[in-house]
Amino acid sequence: MTARSASGWRVVYFGTPEVAVAPLQALYRAGHDVALVVTRPPRRRGRRQAPTPSPVEDAAAVLGLKVTHDVKDAVAVEANLGVVVAYGEYIGDDVLEPRRTVNLHFSQLPRWRGAAPVERAILAGDTETGVCLMEVASEIDTGAVYRRASAGIGPEETADELRTRLCELGIGLLLDALAEGFGEPVPQAGEMTWADKIEPGELRIDWSAPAEHVLRLVRVGGAWTVYRGRRLKVLEARLATGSGLPGTISLVPGSGGSTAVEAGSGEGALELVTVQSEGRAAAGARDWANGARLTGGEQFDQ
Repeated sequence: MTARSASGWRVVYFGTPEVAVAPLQALYRAGHDVALVVTRPPRRRGRRQAPTPSPVEDAAAVLGLKVTHDVKDAVAVEANLGVVVAYGEYIGDDVLEPRRTVNLHFSQLPRWRGAAPVERAILAGDTETGVCLMEVASEIDTGAVYRRASAGIGPEETADELRTRLCELGIGLLLDALAEGFGEPVPQAGEMTWADKIEPGELRIDWSAPAEHVLRLVRVGGAWTVYRGRRLKVLEARLATGSGLPGTISLVPGSGGSTAVEAGSGEGALELVTVQSEGRAAAGARDWANGARLTGGEQFDQ
């Protein structure tokens, strides 16, 4: 054991995106010996950009931790715990067998097993979700649960905001288990729902739906519509007090005497705050409307 593993936990960490950075840092700061970090290979963030390391790889480099892109490298590592947070690839039995491996999953299992539990909870209109510290099993997200915590979902909370909050709760569960012991996990019970990965087509706005439903798409991230034949992303919005025909765009008075962009829906209206035209940078909706010389009565999806 090294000086950093005096607690008895020597860890192999599996993670890739930004949400997996904070748990890795927390393990390190708590004095646990992170023997190896397994993450996805560098990838291009844009068509013309060179491949860049994952956020977890960047964080591991700052901490001076050993990194690999090959999950098989974890098999031979002498460690007594594996920790998985949004790794993004299947981990086979041969990698799991040498040690106990646990996962932070951002839902109240068995509700929302799968790749997109936070997004699916928002899209379904759930008012509560949670995070589970669970054992990793061969079948995805079926493992028994060591610890869990619940959290409400704010009516305008975005997926990124909710995921960050759940991650903070999950870090507490993980560190408590490491300090106090894991105990016996409890098998999942109740109705199972599946959280498939969100496909781009699902995020196209249906303006015949109620404004509350449209807002859920915006909160998930990546919501889009079509304006004058080009794709327009709606990055930020809020429910409006006005009403209008589905998809009809208008300029309406906003707070402080400013002008906001309002879009009618099947029930109620949505006030657009930040949008992004295809091939352009994000902009305030008012600036976009001025630049587009928007006229009253125009509609999206045309």
